[in-house]
Amino acid sequence: MLYKFLIDNRFITIMKRFWFSALLLVISFLPLTVAEAARPNAAKPNIVVIMADDLGYGDISCYGATSLKTPNIDQLAAEGIQFTSGYCSASTCTPTRYSLLTGTYAFRGERTGIAPPNAPAIIQPGTATIASILQQGGYATGVVGKWHLGLGGPDGPDWNGDLKPGPLEIGFDSCFLLPTTNDRVPQVYVQNHRVLNLDPTDPLWVGTKKPSPDHPTGETHRDTLKMDWSHGHNSTIHNGISRIGFYTGGHAARFRDEDLADKWVEKSNEFIEENQDKPFFLFFSSHDLHVPRIPHERFQGATSLGFRGDAIVELDWCVGEIMKTLDRLKLAENTLVVFCSDNGPVLDDGYKDGAIEKIGNHRAAGPYSGGKYSVYEGGTRTPFITRWKGRIKPAVSEEIVCTIDLAASCAALTGQSLAADACLDSLDVKAALLGEDGAKGRDHIVQQDNGSSGTYGLRVGNWKLQRYDRKSARNVVVEKELTNNKVPTYQLFDLSTDAGEKKNVINGHPEVAKQLQDQLAKIISEGRTRP
Repeated sequence: MLYKFLIDNRFITIMKRFWFSALLLVISFLPLTVAEAARPNAAKPNIVVIMADDLGYGDISCYGATSLKTPNIDQLAAEGIQFTSGYCSASTCTPTRYSLLTGTYAFRGERTGIAPPNAPAIIQPGTATIASILQQGGYATGVVGKWHLGLGGPDGPDWNGDLKPGPLEIGFDSCFLLPTTNDRVPQVYVQNHRVLNLDPTDPLWVGTKKPSPDHPTGETHRDTLKMDWSHGHNSTIHNGISRIGFYTGGHAARFRDEDLADKWVEKSNEFIEENQDKPFFLFFSSHDLHVPRIPHERFQGATSLGFRGDAIVELDWCVGEIMKTLDRLKLAENTLVVFCSDNGPVLDDGYKDGAIEKIGNHRAAGPYSGGKYSVYEGGTRTPFITRWKGRIKPAVSEEIVCTIDLAASCAALTGQSLAADACLDSLDVKAALLGEDGAKGRDHIVQQDNGSSGTYGLRVGNWKLQRYDRKSARNVVVEKELTNNKVPTYQLFDLSTDAGEKKNVINGHPEVAKQLQDQLAKIISEGRTRP
């Protein structure tokens, strides 16, 4: 019996050692598992897109501005990739925003020019968007700030009812919006499907004609304005500023211009905090520095450039507040931040705010010509920065990237596939956005001014073709030598020696011009560029 007892215990000891060794082997693999468990969204990083409004290539200090400082945006650049050939797809706001969300050039769509106050929804339900793609991938999706892509059905917005279709019908879980753009009426917030704080006994009316003969406007009551208008922008007055379009009612819902930036930060932080435990996509759509430029009082006088410069400083503060929230919630190392602009700069865009008089030596478009409304480089080449702490190595990149590529690139980043008929011009430049070794961006970029006007730019390498169709030449905002409707149909520039597009070299390079003309015509006619 004693012998059997010893044998049994020896067997048990051997088995214990075996299981202990097996346990050690399993534990040796646990650090990876535990690390992943500590970062449940590691394979799906949070994505925050911060889009400025009318911000030029030379408007921030890390891109060369010396008349003001933008320390928070500079920090993004220092911790990430600063692109010197980062583009938006159009030189006006509505088409760029359309292209960013849909991944399709706006000239392929309908009603994609600058949207009027009562515009119906431009992006229809069923259209694939960066939001719907990420939503299907398990992301919480939200947009805060300027929308300017229309709301409601074919007859336009029902301002006193449900404002749909809108962002929630194209992939966003939540929205807090400036419904149009702030130089256009109405000055109210839209939260999800409703105008916020709207009193049903004081209904909101928005129209294109003066509602009554005694309705105050920027023309009839010009002496009461706290900011005078220079052209247009002279209809209904709100907060001492006249706007494009007319509206009445909704007084309890109206906001104060000076408070916009604070509200965008407040609502963005709320969204981040509410969704910190799951992957989220936030589109922070700033209104700075679009007209009317009325920054909060604490920023007024912050620069020597007037309210335009002050609005840039306010924008920088907004970026800093978002970064602080990501740091406070320990999300920065699992969040891709993209900073960009919807188009290039403009000084006088309808209001007398001192932007021209106080410009000094500041070059809003940096070394480039043109700006908002033009297909010169200054119209669409803007600041473009990506940051992902711990993943992206700080660098300056010359690769061509564009806001239109965010849809395909974010789909690839998060393992989502695109339908064949979705995001027709969005290219996967994820590797370039993340700064991976040897990564390439686009080999070409199409630029447009507004909607489907027929004015285009095509950059391929260092060659830049401009095309002006006759139907739109009279509306083109270009350099002085091209005014009075004397715009040739095609111009060619060598950006390697002429970044300012001052010298048309089309006669000296007819073969290059023909190649680019054919390539642009093919891009337009074939209806897509994504393989």
